Amino acid sequence: MPVVRRPLRLIPPLLLPVLLPLVLLLATLLPLAAPPSAWAAMDYAKQVLIGHDFAGADLRGVTFNLTNLRDADFHGADLRGASLFGAKLQDADLSGTDLREATLDSAVLDGTDLRNAVLEDAFAFNTKFTNVLIDGADFTNVPFRGDVLNRLCASASGTNPVTGRATRDTLECG
Repeated sequence: MPVVRRPLRLIPPLLLPVLLPLVLLLATLLPLAAPPSAWAAMDYAKQVLIGHDFAGADLRGVTFNLTNLRDADFHGADLRGASLFGAKLQDADLSGTDLREATLDSAVLDGTDLRNAVLEDAFAFNTKFTNVLIDGADFTNVPFRGDVLNRLCASASGTNPVTGRATRDTLECG
């Protein structure tokens, strides 16, 4: 006796007209409900974001290359792996930020607040550090030019509350 095979139907045909609009509606609403980690896909390169408020935001992997971030507020933000290449960060608040493995090369930090920030393994070799506040900042494994290192060591003090490391020790000040 031959076996009769019937096609497998997961959704009855009568429900399709009801389900299709529902699926389309949900697909349009999902981006609105995206968690803060959705910032990670953002690219803010070459923009003017003067005074923008990013305080406490999850900005892991975000690109801010050549962006004007003067007076921007990043305090407490997660900037791990972010790229701030050539960014203008004059008078920006980066206090308490997590900048581990971030790229700060060629950025301008003048009057920038880096107190209690963690910059472990960040790349900042050609970064301009002028009048920065670095009390409690952790610069473990961050390469600096000699002149920049001397300037930072002259004002280094405090201990990072997250890593427990002394700022002078992380800069390897003599």
